[in-house]
Amino acid sequence: MNAKKRITIYDIAERLNVTASTVSRALSNAGYVNAATKELVLKTAAELNYKRNTLASNLRMGQTKTIGVVVPRINQNFFSNVIAGIEDITYQKGYNLIICQSDEQHQKEVKCVNTLINQHVDCIVISVSADSVSYQHLQNVIDQGIQLIQFDRVAEELETLKVINDNEQASYQAVCHLIEQGYKKIALLEGPQNLNIFRQRKTGYLRALEKYNIPITDAFIVENAWTKELGAEATRKLLSLPDLPDAIFASTSDFSALGVLETATAMGIKVPAELGICGYSNEAFTEITSPSITTIDQFSVFMGKTVANLFFQEMENNDTSVTPKSISIQPELIVRSSTRRKS
Repeated sequence: MNAKKRITIYDIAERLNVTASTVSRALSNAGYVNAATKELVLKTAAELNYKRNTLASNLRMGQTKTIGVVVPRINQNFFSNVIAGIEDITYQKGYNLIICQSDEQHQKEVKCVNTLINQHVDCIVISVSADSVSYQHLQNVIDQGIQLIQFDRVAEELETLKVINDNEQASYQAVCHLIEQGYKKIALLEGPQNLNIFRQRKTGYLRALEKYNIPITDAFIVENAWTKELGAEATRKLLSLPDLPDAIFASTSDFSALGVLETATAMGIKVPAELGICGYSNEAFTEITSPSITTIDQFSVFMGKTVANLFFQEMENNDTSVTPKSISIQPELIVRSSTRRKS
């Protein structure tokens, strides 16, 4: 079955035996059109269920009033909140969003970006996927003259607008908190080290250990434990060591921390008395687990609003020579029952 043909200004013009330019002027209220003709055009447009092609109109003005957003996972609280923050600002400005999900796959991310370029979006906002190995597709965005804003996970070598967290300081504070609660053998679940955020979080962890003169135990550092399943697997490995850790910092995500908690509980290990657990991102479920999970709030909605406001500020400046900005948002440690051993 053929799709119903979209009504255009040419259909209205043919129906009324007037020129397409007359219809266009009447519909856009631009330029002189006889009042009677204008009324007839508007009536006919309504009867034919004409819908204005805003993309074509905006393209004629050199913009589409559309922003593309590429995130690794839409169903994670952090990324969905960032999108909500962006949309809150763009809606007020009359802009639309096209949202894409990379599923942590580099090739899918490249395809998403190319699709957005072909859609002539005014800006692409992206947090790069976990297995990103090159960023030529993002350089292509820049070369096409499209504004590129990176957030959270960024390609540091690209000179673009960036909105990030102070990941190193947040991790440092989290590990210091664990030590101050009496934990001395703290394990780290780390994410892919090709991503800047996970390298920074590891640096914060190491800096806190150094401050308190706690030796680094290589067996306590588990690579790529950044999902619930991998967090559970890492926990089983750590809790089978001859010398057990007494705390686990899941620097990758709260999902990883949830895997730690479920595994420790199943093994009969008391949290926080025998094992402290700290996650990252302040996912909604961390408040309702038993015990509730200490985590780090990245102020994701505010990050999204910051991203959108940055785009509009740069657009108003209209100066391509402006040095790329990097805005850092300080996260906050949220202390809950999973690490609270002292008042």
